[in-house]
Amino acid sequence: MKQNYQLMLDKVIDSHSGILPSLLLHSCCGPCSSYVLEYLTKHFDITVFFYNPNIYPEAEYIKRLDTQKQLLESMPFENPVSLIEGEYEPDAYLSAVRGQEEYREGGARCQTCFTLRLEKTAQLAKANGFDYFATTLTVSPHKNAQIINALGFELSEKHGISWLPSDFKKREGYKRSIELSQQYSLYRQDYCGCSFAMNY
Repeated sequence: MKQNYQLMLDKVIDSHSGILPSLLLHSCCGPCSSYVLEYLTKHFDITVFFYNPNIYPEAEYIKRLDTQKQLLESMPFENPVSLIEGEYEPDAYLSAVRGQEEYREGGARCQTCFTLRLEKTAQLAKANGFDYFATTLTVSPHKNAQIINALGFELSEKHGISWLPSDFKKREGYKRSIELSQQYSLYRQDYCGCSFAMNY
């Protein structure tokens, strides 16, 4: 049975009325984070964590990181947002997906990639005393929110840090991210990130 993670998020937000819990938000890119930040900065004290060792080539990684910075510098938010730049570790990604190179896009290789990035986020959130960790990945219509949230809850239990459930594509979140990308002239990539997805 599918879960409604948007309603779960609503309940978490309602439970913190008048309080701004701290949130470490993994961001896959500036465009996807635009709507998510517009929405969540009303309710959380947010630090964006840009950790995406899957992105290929390095020039593309730099371009996406610069776009993330551009968004944070140009877009007004309800509350201040800070940024943590993760290390660019393409070897860690390639090691994690070894043997899955020929898998279809959206399949097991992508789940491995989600796990790699979310685990790093959970570890950092726990080590630095954040109340929650989350990801912008669920804003994309190409990403399975059921799988991502299941991973998030699994890592939450493993590392002892609360997962913030989400399905940011709901309520036209993806559409809004496109509008904000246009408004702030953000670079929008035409593939997810890894070398295997470039020609998919």
